[in-house]
Amino acid sequence: MTHRRIVIGDVHGHYNPLMALLDAIAPTSDDTVYFLGDLIDRGPMSSQVVEFVKQNAHPCLLGNHELMLLEIIGNNSVPNSTRQAWLYSGGESTINSYGGKVSQDHLDWIKTLPTYIDLGDTWLVHAGVNPRMTIEEQTVEQFCWIRDEFHSMREPYFLDKLIITGHTMTFTLPGVAPGTIAQGCGWLDIDTGAYHPKSGWMTGLDITNNLVYQVN
Repeated sequence: MTHRRIVIGDVHGHYNPLMALLDAIAPTSDDTVYFLGDLIDRGPMSSQVVEFVKQNAHPCLLGNHELMLLEIIGNNSVPNSTRQAWLYSGGESTINSYGGKVSQDHLDWIKTLPTYIDLGDTWLVHAGVNPRMTIEEQTVEQFCWIRDEFHSMREPYFLDKLIITGHTMTFTLPGVAPGTIAQGCGWLDIDTGAYHPKSGWMTGLDITNNLVYQVN
């Protein structure tokens, strides 16, 4: 059987849809399932999602929501307004999924997550890249947060690699319908808004066979 490379977009604490998506994909031990980050926040089962990805040793990227978690948890110098903004943007549901306190085991694991994964012909990153900078010049914040500068690129960042991202819900981009993968100049965005009532689709992309899997 062909070794499949499967990429899954933002999960945002939606454990049951993730399990349904993986049932549809039916990965074998020969396949590799990659996660683009933002496992947590907004949905009700962030701790379960993190535990599943961690225990199964699935390669996973650092997303902006994991970055916010690391910046805020245990950091008393963070302004209260910043903490409240994170809680409002889904952090409260994450805290609740842990029963009030994020486990140190999970925090330690999140600290190890890379900002990008180079698969040779494909390059995985949570948000994108700044087109005016080399990879070495990019910051963690850019890899996790960038939007407009990346999506408006007029030419591919890599000549020999397709960039696959999550982060920006595709229906917020011009001309993209809910549940649809967005395509730009040298990139694909597969965050189809699993948590958002306007969409609700969670997407997995088999980049070996160019197949799309979705659950709603």
